[in-house]
Formats: sequence, structure tokens, C-alpha cells
Amino acid sequence: MQFAILRDIGSTPMDDDIARVARETRCIAMVGLSPNELRPAWGVARFLKSQGFRVIPVNPHHAGTYLLDELVYPDLASIPDEAQVDMVDIFRRAEAVPAIVDESLASLRHLRTIWLQLGIHHFAAAERARARGLTVIEDRCPKIEFPRFL
Repeated sequence: MQFAILRDIGSTPMDDDIARVARETRCIAMVGLSPNELRPAWGVARFLKSQGFRVIPVNPHHAGTYLLDELVYPDLASIPDEAQVDMVDIFRRAEAVPAIVDESLASLRHLRTIWLQLGIHHFAAAERARARGLTVIEDRCPKIEFPRFL
């Protein structure tokens, strides 16, 4: 019988990025958050709020209403600059990502991170954001990842 020897190989570059994002982020614009408490975005938003993050909902179908005690905005460009959004968490399909990334880059002066939820990748949009100096996390969930570093 053979046994694998497990050893600690240290953190990966993505782990380093996630740890830094978890420590430095204060305000998250969540694109695709809806009032449906059964959707994954709701659980993630509630968790992030419980950890002290400000979560600003972005959803054109619910703009002007309140979710989790925050005004829902129709788009990222409508969020006031004084909110100082430093992370955009995208709960949308991959085909919607390029437009969201472009709007993020054009509208949010304090932005440092683009986060694509589980199962979501978009190479070209991620590269555009990285070329502008942003951290991009793909195919991960902050509700899963952040507790490892908080």
C-alpha cells in the first residue's frame, strides 16, 4: 500500500491576492444582487455584510429599492464616487462580464479588484482589467475564500 506524503507548499499567488483583497477591501459593488433570498448572491452579500464589508447592490430591475439596507443602483456608473467602491463582485454570466468590466474601469476611481463568481471566466475582460493594474479573481467566491484569511 502506498501513501502520499502531504507537505505544506506555501500559498499560491492567487491565495496571496485573495488574502490581500480580503484585508484591504471595504466597499463591494455586487452586480446581479436581487431580493431573492434563495439565490447565491444574497447569501454571499449577507455574509460579506456580517464581516463588516459594505455591499452595494447593482441591479437595473430593482434600482431605487433597498436590499440589505443599501440603495440598489441601476448600474456601476450611478454609484456615487464617495462610496469608494474598491471591488466589483460579478454575479452574471460570462457574456455579460466584458461590459461590466468596461463600465467598472470607466466609472469607479477607487476600484482595485474585479471578482468573478464560481464558474465565471472571461479571459479578454480579465486581461483588460489586469492591464489597468487591477487584481482579477475568477471562478471563486469570497464567502468561501475570505474566511481563510480574515
